[in-house]
Amino acid sequence: VVYDLFHVGHLNIFRESRAFCDHLIAGVLSDEMAQRTKGITPVIPLVERLDIVGAIRYVDEAVVEDVPHKLEMWERLKFDVIIKGDDWRGTDKGDKLEADFAEVGVEVAYLPYTQRTSSSFLREVLQAVELARERAVVRGDDVLDQVAHRSSLPPGERRLRARLVEELR
Repeated sequence: VVYDLFHVGHLNIFRESRAFCDHLIAGVLSDEMAQRTKGITPVIPLVERLDIVGAIRYVDEAVVEDVPHKLEMWERLKFDVIIKGDDWRGTDKGDKLEADFAEVGVEVAYLPYTQRTSSSFLREVLQAVELARERAVVRGDDVLDQVAHRSSLPPGERRLRARLVEELR
């Protein structure tokens, strides 16, 4: 996993993964592997992502995942269980992962995918905000004012958002 836009789904993975192991090793994709396998360039530098993941109390060790195949990581680390989101279950890549790891005696465990929050969703929102900001600049609008004072938000949240927007200026 890239862990570039760390969110509650990532935390849930770590928390729930503890049930499967005594020593939890979290693989953090290198920038090159993130680009190669997911088509994204991380915003947060690898060393900082490793620090963030390594600081999570459920994680015993954070390592760089810099090879294209999970079996290559197994050759380095010799883990007993690999944990994936259940969005992999029943897919071609999930079936291949299970077959590959069955040959070396590694269990593939699946955890529920967090539907309400994902890095892909967060990335889409950030891209939409950036696009809206670019359009507003062209029109001469102050997009930060629009975001800060959205009337659909509860008053407390509007005040907090307005304060954050002021800090961003």
